[in-house]
Amino acid sequence: MSATADHAENLAARLGFQSEQVVQEIGYDEDVDQDFRETVEALVSELADEDYDDVADAVLLWFRDEDGDLTDALVDATEMVEDGALILLLTPKTGRDGYVEASDISEAAETAGLSLAKGLPVGKEWTSTKLVTPKAAKSKR
Repeated sequence: MSATADHAENLAARLGFQSEQVVQEIGYDEDVDQDFRETVEALVSELADEDYDDVADAVLLWFRDEDGDLTDALVDATEMVEDGALILLLTPKTGRDGYVEASDISEAAETAGLSLAKGLPVGKEWTSTKLVTPKAAKSKR
């Protein structure tokens, strides 16, 4: 494995992806970072498309400013995963077409009920923001 591929695999794992996960990918288009996408796909059990109709372990959400309402996209993503699941939001870096303001991400995450964590740059064009769905309160039996 090359040093670049090893770094990409480590990045996918550091962002929270694990082997045996089913990850639903939303917002895929020609402009996504193919190297990172392929690395996630190689690490996890399955990279499912937007039409996947079962519960996923995590969501990989590619989002550009012109893609519509970010809050709606995040709310939709939370409906596709279990409580406490990772939603990795990928947006174009500052100055790139489709860039999303950090304040807009923060506001949309809060409105969608997601916890915001620091992400990492993904390739030359994209950056990530880790979002986590709230864990359901354990009921007493």
